[in-house]
Amino acid sequence: MDLRALRYFIEVVRQNGFTRAAQSLHVTQPTISKMVKSLEDELGGPLLLREGRGVQLTDAGRVVYERGCGVLDQARLLRQEVAEVDGIARGELSVGILPSFGHYMAPVIARYQQRHPGVTLQVDEQGAQAQRQRVLDGTLDMALGLFNGSEAGLESYTLARQHTRVALAAHRVRNPEQPMRWSDLRDLPFVLYTSGFALHDAVLEQCAAAGFEPQVKLQTRYWDFIGDLVAADVGVAVMFEHVIAQYDPARVSSRPLIAPALGWDVVLMWRSGYLSRAARAFLDCAREIYPQQP
Repeated sequence: MDLRALRYFIEVVRQNGFTRAAQSLHVTQPTISKMVKSLEDELGGPLLLREGRGVQLTDAGRVVYERGCGVLDQARLLRQEVAEVDGIARGELSVGILPSFGHYMAPVIARYQQRHPGVTLQVDEQGAQAQRQRVLDGTLDMALGLFNGSEAGLESYTLARQHTRVALAAHRVRNPEQPMRWSDLRDLPFVLYTSGFALHDAVLEQCAAAGFEPQVKLQTRYWDFIGDLVAADVGVAVMFEHVIAQYDPARVSSRPLIAPALGWDVVLMWRSGYLSRAARAFLDCAREIYPQQP
């Protein structure tokens, strides 16, 4: 059985679609379709049924998915253990990165690859919730994520602290230091991240706590597109301050958000228990670049 075909099939199920799986794996959709078809031919029947933009598992597909996750996990552990024999001269390391937080990881990756050029580094870009689940599932060794509390089954190292602000079209902001409350957003249209991003659920929860349902005009997974929409006055957006700082201040401004103010720790996280030598070396690089304050 081709492990790559099995991996592609599992990713289609997790992403609930061939297009999203292709984007996640950074391959073309025809490649995904071909590999899944080859797996179905090998196993003697259909594993997936297309339903609109999503997919549904057949009975056989459900078995392959459940067993296949374990097979891939064991294969990953086998590669890690073999690599341990040679120290960190070779091996693989998979790291998840939030799309708008890549600047935190760039210097860590540069130092790591300089020290361990023989290790193949695989980078995955997903929202915070998806990254957390992939680490728990064992499909990622580590991930850059967001914590606003303890996380069962995970260990972490804090790199930074980020707070949120309300991003608005520049002409709407006279005093960028005047705070806004969640209740002040009641009558304003919103632009949101899609589900799977920490801010998506957080915004909905805080709006509900303030007694209203937000008027959501559009949802997207791209932080720069959100900035363009805000600049065009499509809606306001609750964003992390480091993201807002990357927008053109002549087009997008912001105000502090209070009652409550939202903050998350930016962390490098991994599953509790076994941490490969390659992953430990990556963590060492992160600690050197982001030393924790006493």
